[in-house]
Amino acid sequence: MALHASALDGVARNPALPTALLLRLLACVGGDDGPRRRAVQRAGLPEPAVAVVLAHPDPRTRIDFAMSARAEPAQRARLADDPSPNVRAAVAYGPESPVPRTTVAPLPDAVCARLLEDPDPSVRAALLDSPHLAPSFVVSLAAHREPAARRAAAREWEALAPGERSSLLADPDPDVRRAAALGECRHDARLTAELLRDPKSAAEALRRGFLGRADAERCVAEGTHLTALAENPSLPADLVERLALDPDEAVRLVVSLRPELEETRRMAIDFTVGPFDRGDVEWVRNGLADPDVLRRAAASAHPLLRRAAAHSPHLPPDLLCLLARGEDPLVETLLAIHHPDTPEAALMRVYERLGGTFSAWMAETHPRFPREGLAARYADHPDGNYRRLAIRDPAAMPALVERLSHDPAVWTRQEAASDPRLPLHRLRQALHVPELASSAGANPALPEEEMAAVLNGAGVPA
Repeated sequence: MALHASALDGVARNPALPTALLLRLLACVGGDDGPRRRAVQRAGLPEPAVAVVLAHPDPRTRIDFAMSARAEPAQRARLADDPSPNVRAAVAYGPESPVPRTTVAPLPDAVCARLLEDPDPSVRAALLDSPHLAPSFVVSLAAHREPAARRAAAREWEALAPGERSSLLADPDPDVRRAAALGECRHDARLTAELLRDPKSAAEALRRGFLGRADAERCVAEGTHLTALAENPSLPADLVERLALDPDEAVRLVVSLRPELEETRRMAIDFTVGPFDRGDVEWVRNGLADPDVLRRAAASAHPLLRRAAAHSPHLPPDLLCLLARGEDPLVETLLAIHHPDTPEAALMRVYERLGGTFSAWMAETHPRFPREGLAARYADHPDGNYRRLAIRDPAAMPALVERLSHDPAVWTRQEAASDPRLPLHRLRQALHVPELASSAGANPALPEEEMAAVLNGAGVPA
């Protein structure tokens, strides 16, 4: 019986893949590029493998490496002079979506400066759009000759020197002046009034600008952009109260999230929050490392404030326990994603509620997800999603793993096929089973000769 084609995808992910076979897989050109992409985006590629990727004739392979969240910035930076502008743009922008509870380190400032001088405009634009730029580099753009770079510098407005702010406010480019004014307007009612006359900036100016009394009253009376206005920190208290009674439920909800409200007044506002509404509460988002902000948000009865606080990996133990009591399923899910110390009971409730790919990822990656005792508790559970957990127990015996590799639930079988305790004869069988071949190929106990046979069977050149 022939090896199933998906076994190659598993071998590409296998943490025990020898360097010689990894190099062979990376050097492959043509055919299905999925396994090669898996290999390129592995963590900790050895230097010989990095060298193969950097010189690979297929630009898609170099792009995959440029956008790998597992590659070191210094490694990705070696593609900054790649002959393909698409590759250079991928380096400039960086990884699309880092894994939760991880961060993407920025490219060195000197490399970013080189990319900003790239002859291709798509590379320069990708760099300035990147979410991974170091603040020091963004600040350094304040005097750059390109208007788009100076406009980007305004994103770090509070870190700019007074002279740099003045220059940007008087910049010859109107878009730069607008970006600078939006940075400064929270301190300047005159600038806010000017921005309110510009349709491109009116809503944002209402949200963050310092409003004079007359402008605030006029904006409330006109009733335009009221959800933005309801967020404005400088809005007088009596106008806040007026918006708290606005007929528009969205406006009332925004008012209910204002940071200065006492809890009793906040909860007296008539607002509705859906079971899956996450919201984006700026003052909480900006204070996810601030103990006072976290305490006010986590201790509030407002669901959106608690959900916002649950994004913080810095919650102290008492607030973590407060949020993990199971009163709001979405709060528990957010804790499971973002907080490394989420209690086991909360993690298990999330696992039971969500199942599927998310629960498998959480069980695999969360440092507090339980391991010990799972085999005794779940090996004969009626739900295959729980029988899969039995395989994660360090005390699970090879006979149990083999038994579960024949389980009626496909996810349980796949979990067993990837476990290094699976007896070798069954592991070899799994390479030929369509739904198990990928998991078996990724099993670190797979012998080197079997991995080589997978590459041979897939036609990967020696």
